[in-house]
Amino acid sequence: MFTPNLSWILLLPLVGLAFVCMLPADKTSLIRRISIISVLVPFILSVWVYVAYDHVAGGFQFVQNVPWVVPFGISYHLGVDGINSLMLLLLGAVSLAAVLVSVSIKERIKEYYVLLLITVIGTYGAFLSLDIFFFYFFHEVAAVPVFLMIAIWGSERREFAAMKLTLFLVAGASLALIGLLALYLSTGLQTFDLVQIQQQLANHPLPLDVQNWVFLLIVVGFGITLTLWPFYTWAPVGYAEAPTAISMLHAGVLKKMGAYAIIRFAIQLMPQAAHTWMPIIAALAIMNIVYCGLVALTQRDLKYILGYSSCSHMGYILLGLACFNTIGLNGVVYLMFAHGIMAALAFALTGFVADQTKTRNLNELGGLLKCMPFIGTCFMMAAFASAGVPGFANFVAEVLVLLGAWDQYRWLTVLAIFGLVITAIYLLKAIRLGFQGPLGPRFAGLTDARTMAAKFPYILLLALLILVGCLPSVILTHIGSSTAAIVESIR
Repeated sequence: MFTPNLSWILLLPLVGLAFVCMLPADKTSLIRRISIISVLVPFILSVWVYVAYDHVAGGFQFVQNVPWVVPFGISYHLGVDGINSLMLLLLGAVSLAAVLVSVSIKERIKEYYVLLLITVIGTYGAFLSLDIFFFYFFHEVAAVPVFLMIAIWGSERREFAAMKLTLFLVAGASLALIGLLALYLSTGLQTFDLVQIQQQLANHPLPLDVQNWVFLLIVVGFGITLTLWPFYTWAPVGYAEAPTAISMLHAGVLKKMGAYAIIRFAIQLMPQAAHTWMPIIAALAIMNIVYCGLVALTQRDLKYILGYSSCSHMGYILLGLACFNTIGLNGVVYLMFAHGIMAALAFALTGFVADQTKTRNLNELGGLLKCMPFIGTCFMMAAFASAGVPGFANFVAEVLVLLGAWDQYRWLTVLAIFGLVITAIYLLKAIRLGFQGPLGPRFAGLTDARTMAAKFPYILLLALLILVGCLPSVILTHIGSSTAAIVESIR
């Protein structure tokens, strides 16, 4: 078998971006086709990387390491293990679906796809990088276009949503940058290479007082991206007012970058500080689960319901991170993938409904299953997945997190289970108000997704949810060696 070259996952969408930039703005059909190819090929390569990864051997594989700025220890260092190879697969599927549903964009199409491809390239770069400098660089590359896309193509409150999201994420990124620079200086290695830093700190940990404050900066900084309570308020309004593709990418993938960074740069590198701070994070995770779930219960705007629901689900990821056991960490990585696919599917379906009905208010909807049987059925299945119904990926992930948390945080786990009940209530209410009951006369002429091209992005995401829900070994076997090695290093 040929060894995958990870650089192609970055370079091919970059080539597509260059072609889009050179095309005249009126060549909209060609721009859309090139954009689809620019995300389809990296998705195929991501599947190849995932299948080719040797989970028995474990560790980082397909590594490429080219020195860049030698005096500062910065290098173009790419590699994958069982965790970030799964994140590549998540990004590939969501980005392809996001580009396909962007057919609803009718103005400034060239600029839209340029910004969307930059976001995808930055996210791929962050997940592939084993150099902390390049991780942060690509993290920012992915984040900057989001502000512009919400401000230009968003809904009625787009300026407010874009500014609020940007202020929160810039504050978090600034805290994380201070923490990462402090980590770089504290090791004394004069390198940003993650592998070298891991090896150094495994034998010579940082002093506990240094660990404590550096760890807190990194966790809070990236925790804001992950919507750690009480820093979550940017997300519901940001997702609600964003164009559909950005809601899909941010809630589905970019948010998971925060959890990924906490695993790589905080918990794994500073385990003593993790044992100090993560029980507090576990308590805040329950606030995510219960409080955000109760707020979702009061909403009538379908996108706001999904936004608060997304914040609530991040509580399970935070709770799993605080477990320090293999089953809990397996659940975290599994849930990062499962929630990413589910959130992207739910936001894509909501965007379709909003484009057709010109409203997201459940009080104005009703009976849509009669005129949109395909979209309505897909939405019901996405809601069942979010509520943790067996047969979908979220069920397996949430069970693993709850089992991992049970011994250490028994009462918090009970509250987390109560959060699943809240989730089921507000999602069933959304189905009843939006898709059941009589169909209003103003919606009688609505059209469903009829062609296979229109249905494909929803089928792709739904198929992944069902596949990994019915065959959890597809993920658990793959990530097992990587999560076990991390847990072993932090005990």
